[in-house]
Amino acid sequence: MITLVAAMDKNRVIGYKNRLPWHLPADLVRFKSVTLQRPVVMGRKTFESIGKPMSLRRNIVITQQKNMFIKNCEIFHSFNEAIDALKSESEIMVIGGGQLFKEALPKANKMILTIIEYSFRGDVYFPFWKDKEWYILSKEDYKKNENNFYSFSFLELKRYARNQNTI
Repeated sequence: MITLVAAMDKNRVIGYKNRLPWHLPADLVRFKSVTLQRPVVMGRKTFESIGKPMSLRRNIVITQQKNMFIKNCEIFHSFNEAIDALKSESEIMVIGGGQLFKEALPKANKMILTIIEYSFRGDVYFPFWKDKEWYILSKEDYKKNENNFYSFSFLELKRYARNQNTI
């Protein structure tokens, strides 16, 4: 199963100048809980924004740079190449960035999203998806509080069944 994990504002902004435009502790906790012990697939710029491999996860970085080496990461040069190498995994977590989400969306089975009820300046966006292809598994709404300065929703979507999405 291919799962996209992303946080975005209400206009689908997911990044600005290779950083998250917000700090939302509840989302960071959720991100950790849904990705621990699973392979995380990310583009090179997303890896650079994180700055190091994430512990207790199999870190997969996709880059066009042919001679790139990153300690404790596996390097692939295409999303399909990475997916082929991960066939034995029950779930693959795609964590960004924008170009990788765009490439992975047609193959994804599930999306675990955080929707922040605010408009941020951004230069990277999550791709549009067709609502009719997805159904809501769960949705939890949260108001801003002393730790989280924005109202937000946790949303889990699953694609209606279709055979070509299995890996």
